[in-house]
Amino acid sequence: QVQLVESGGGLVQAGGSLRLSCAASGRTFSTYAMGWFRQAPGKEREFVAAINWSGAGTAYTDSVQGRFTISRDNAKNKVYLQMNSLKPEDTAVYYCAATDIRDIATKKAEYDYWGQGTQVTVSS
Repeated sequence: QVQLVESGGGLVQAGGSLRLSCAASGRTFSTYAMGWFRQAPGKEREFVAAINWSGAGTAYTDSVQGRFTISRDNAKNKVYLQMNSLKPEDTAVYYCAATDIRDIATKKAEYDYWGQGTQVTVSS
């Protein structure tokens, strides 16, 4: 089992930045890939970014490419999402997820463990 706890959400003005963190526990962190998803009110949960087990490979959805950066620190059992140039349409609950797949996973169904989520609100 893997437990995930997100932090770092909040209210920010458009153009601002936030850094989300996800702390993992329960298994050797470096054995699984990680991802960030988000869910806006009335919408489905969608893929945002993913990183493989070593941190050498990453993937992003088109709408955040060049603005968001996913990274991980296997020594600290943490994954991060640096979000820059935030837009009102980035407003959502952001979820950290872990998968037993070691390579990059971009589909919600590929993930086995989920955090409780952290709210990000971007005002215009």
